[in-house]
Amino acid sequence: MADTKKRSEVSDINRSIYDIKDEVSYSYKADTGLTEEIIREISAKKEEPEWMLKKRLQALKIYNELDIPPWMPDISELDMGHIDTYVRPKTDMKARWEDLPENIRDTFDRLGIPEAEKKSLAGVGAQYDSEVVYHNIQKELEEQGVIYVDFETAVKKYEHLVRPYFGTLITPSYHKFAALHYAVWSGGSFVYVPKGVHVNMPLQSYFRLNAPGAGQFEHTLIIVEEGADCHFIEGCSAPRYNVANLHAGAVELFVKKGATLRYSTIENWSKNMYNLNTKKAVVGEGGHMIWVSGSFGSHVSCLYPDTVLRGDNSTCEFTGITFAGKGQCLDTGAKVEAYGKNTSININSKSISKGGGEAVYRSVVHIGPHAEGAKGAISCESLMLDDESRSDTIPDIIIENDDIDLGHEATIGRIPDEDIYYLMSRGLSEEDAKAMLVRGFAEPISKELPLEYAVEMNRLINLEFEGAIG
Repeated sequence: MADTKKRSEVSDINRSIYDIKDEVSYSYKADTGLTEEIIREISAKKEEPEWMLKKRLQALKIYNELDIPPWMPDISELDMGHIDTYVRPKTDMKARWEDLPENIRDTFDRLGIPEAEKKSLAGVGAQYDSEVVYHNIQKELEEQGVIYVDFETAVKKYEHLVRPYFGTLITPSYHKFAALHYAVWSGGSFVYVPKGVHVNMPLQSYFRLNAPGAGQFEHTLIIVEEGADCHFIEGCSAPRYNVANLHAGAVELFVKKGATLRYSTIENWSKNMYNLNTKKAVVGEGGHMIWVSGSFGSHVSCLYPDTVLRGDNSTCEFTGITFAGKGQCLDTGAKVEAYGKNTSININSKSISKGGGEAVYRSVVHIGPHAEGAKGAISCESLMLDDESRSDTIPDIIIENDDIDLGHEATIGRIPDEDIYYLMSRGLSEEDAKAMLVRGFAEPISKELPLEYAVEMNRLINLEFEGAIG
């Protein structure tokens, strides 16, 4: 009975919240496509320093030279010649929600961001199309030296911190869409946590793409100094259109000696979105990197957070779930490169496929020649809900020394009919029975998410069964 009540609580809000389209208006939009002239124009509109324009133009050259990786899912319908790379909303950035234009404020109200800020967040950034429109941080954190600003502000105001790190962990040559990102990046967040500072409440950035046929290319850079810790939450959504949209952000995370960073994401893109995001962290001695990731929505997703365990006794935990429905290919996983001694790796990935959806777990775990004493456990579980869906596990494990302890297990299965029949005999409908069993399968992941995001994940699972997600 309690489970049924919980189900009703998390399914009251449907996908229509995310699919409400604001009237498309903007103060400026770059020409459609990708040319040197467009990039120069974007940089000029942002009044960027010369070094940033130089990086953009170098990235464009690399983009034009690189091929699409041959193992990627089919993205042939994505044509950069028809993507708007820069759409500036009709507002500058505000520090109070009530100062935003009504349509933009209402969008974030529907998504619950202002309410979450009041209850449980130490700072919030909100991006609408290509620019951050709201940013705020608690004064106590500022007094401790914590910096949390939009990335454009960081480039100009904190160049001494940004420039030595920007583009060094994820370089433009990392892959074709990383190069694209550096050519046209806009928006995003910068976080700096000084040595020994503990950020007790999470920081959150929310990325909302409203314009049809547009791309979003935010850059997130987080530096957690020695002995400090921080929890950063990233949320994403967009309404559905009949044209392709593109998300190609980049996240660079620097976790210093003895520091801890927890990075939680739930992506709820619409099913016309190509989500080609890139995330990478480097961890110093005794540092801890924790990833929690939920991938829902998008037509195609390619996302493999990469962690470099450079320091001795450093650790990486990755907990992720994907739900691939009709017309979706979600190709996700994780990459870990262990180079320090006595490192620890824990990967727990779950996927659910339904209605012909395709869920792929793709990973690389590389234990370097000097990573003696490394320990790791990799678990991949896939649940297929019908005969037309597909699930693949594609792990790549590279081991270059003998003094390690690494285990890998993968399982693929379906919901047993007898479990469904049992729950139906207790009064549940078939849809409710399946949704309950899927929530049980996903529970180890949802309990790692912040409360609001765990509720949202359960809501999205219910909506998949109700057929409410288009």
